[in-house]
Amino acid sequence: MRERRFNVVIVGQNGRLQYEAALFAASFRAANPDFPGRLIVAEPQPGPLWQSDPRIRNDAVRGLLDQLDAEIMPFDCHHFGQDYPYGNKIEMLAALPKGEPFLFFDTDTLITGDLTEVPLDFERPSASLRVEGTWPQIELYGPGYSAIWKSLYDRFGLDFDRSLDLSQPDEYWRRYLYFNAGFFYYKCPHDFGARLLDYATSIRDDPPPELVCQTLDPWLDQVALPLAIHSFGGGRDALEAGWLDGSHSCHYRVMPLLYAREDQRVVDVLEEVAAPNKIKKVLKGYEPFLRMIYQAKGGRARALFDRDNLPRKEQAIRNRLKREKLWLR
Repeated sequence: MRERRFNVVIVGQNGRLQYEAALFAASFRAANPDFPGRLIVAEPQPGPLWQSDPRIRNDAVRGLLDQLDAEIMPFDCHHFGQDYPYGNKIEMLAALPKGEPFLFFDTDTLITGDLTEVPLDFERPSASLRVEGTWPQIELYGPGYSAIWKSLYDRFGLDFDRSLDLSQPDEYWRRYLYFNAGFFYYKCPHDFGARLLDYATSIRDDPPPELVCQTLDPWLDQVALPLAIHSFGGGRDALEAGWLDGSHSCHYRVMPLLYAREDQRVVDVLEEVAAPNKIKKVLKGYEPFLRMIYQAKGGRARALFDRDNLPRKEQAIRNRLKREKLWLR
């Protein structure tokens, strides 16, 4: 992998994501000082699908991203925008360099290792398996998992049976190909983006009858993603477990969850990366970072939980943090 260049990309825009982008870039450069590819911050541009200017408007954040050699790359939104901002990760793919392998991350990710060490096969795409069974939600008298997912594979002429994990029971959500969109990759962003966009807009605009009981907001990207990955010959086994969402990256989602449940190594990386003054003065502009990292409320959150015996459901962690007034996002 050290001989093959690829680009790392996130989406950055005004509000929470601009501060997460700054922290992502700081952690990326700390762990990848000699990275041979480009670090790209894709930035949605103003247009009719946005109620206000979505661009990164904090000059300090833009300055820090520049210092960290992060390229801000503009893109236009033609299909999603304000009504479905998760669609940014679909539409930005058309703005990336055509034919250059890419690795996308959500901004609420901390990079903890050298990404050139990760055995990524860009010919076979995959995505994050750190996921709960969030979609579909099965209704008592509605279609089951098989009927719902098969309707989507049939819509796009895909081999549904080949996507199944037959080691899992029938009508159990893990039997069906499902990813978190916190990271994904492929050899060409234009090819992957065009197909993902085609699938997502088709499902949104003309869902199969089997989806009548289902909501697609905010799950649309995660419904279309496994279909696109499967169509390009990828799958759940395309990346060896333990690298991303493991030794080399952490999708923390919100800062209280990082402190509550992640390994001590992740906390150590976070606090080391966030310590330099040029980083600190920018990150302190976002209240959850200020309070959790710099005012030590993260330590309070961490003390509430035993990492070797965490609640099975994330909601239980959230509820306890909220009771202690430590839920910040």
